[in-house]
Amino acid sequence: MATPYVTDESGKYIAATQRPDGTWRKPRRVKDGYVPQEEVPVYENKYVKFFKSKPDLPPGMNPDDAALARQQQQQVSGGTDSAGLSKTAKRNMKRKEKRKQQNEQEASVEVESLSQDMDGMNIAAEEVRVNPDGTDLAAAAVEKAKKIKNLRKKLRQVEDLQQKVDCGELKSPSKEQLDKLERGEALRAELQQLEGHL
Repeated sequence: MATPYVTDESGKYIAATQRPDGTWRKPRRVKDGYVPQEEVPVYENKYVKFFKSKPDLPPGMNPDDAALARQQQQQVSGGTDSAGLSKTAKRNMKRKEKRKQQNEQEASVEVESLSQDMDGMNIAAEEVRVNPDGTDLAAAAVEKAKKIKNLRKKLRQVEDLQQKVDCGELKSPSKEQLDKLERGEALRAELQQLEGHL
């Protein structure tokens, strides 16, 4: 971005500008030949300048001939850039291509089997099944599964407590612990009843 200079009878200067916060910068007088910092070109040593100015082609070679030679070289090498590669690099490239082909074959086999599975399926509108009392069967099944999980957890706690009492780790169980031990049979019966209805 070029800096806007203003010239009048007193000389050349940079006009006053407004800062983002709303305050104003004073106009600055500029001497002849002054180049602002952002407009100073980046220094390049002679080697950088030489390589930037160096042509891609040998001196005197026609660019059309170079393009033709590149096309012929690609056709000879089979369309890949393996002409300048070592034996190991070529071997790795062949392995990579082989792996790619295997992955494509596996993917096509998976797609075929999936499409056959999909053909065998019967797609119909999902119906909400309802119990005779008007409740949703799916929601009831979810509730039943939650209840079974909860009962199994309570039974596990009862069995752990029973083991602690049996091995003498818990010498005097509290009233709540004794109540929990007594409820073990009722929990088992309820769990069997729920699992029987599934």
